Amino acid sequence: MGVSVSGIRHVVVFTWKAEATEEQRRAVPERLSALPGAIPEIAAYAFGGDVGLNQGNGDFAVVADFASREDYLVYRDHPEHRAAIAETIAPIVDGRTAVQFAL
Repeated sequence: MGVSVSGIRHVVVFTWKAEATEEQRRAVPERLSALPGAIPEIAAYAFGGDVGLNQGNGDFAVVADFASREDYLVYRDHPEHRAAIAETIAPIVDGRTAVQFAL
């Protein structure tokens, strides 16, 4: 019996390079905040830096919800999303972990 998928949640956690500047770190949420307006397939979008409650956490996380697998794929491959990654995130990322799961 197949699993019924009513939506997809995408979660990604980044660790920044030690040499990432504060200016570079601040640019990430500024750039990501434009994506929901550019990509209507995003149903919900939240992101932010770690608040430092636990040792060993990542530095920044993004959580995005989509109505379907297809909507997630539109987001994943969207030129605005790809540009945000290439221009703002990739230059300072040291590590990345992600998961997409059914809602």
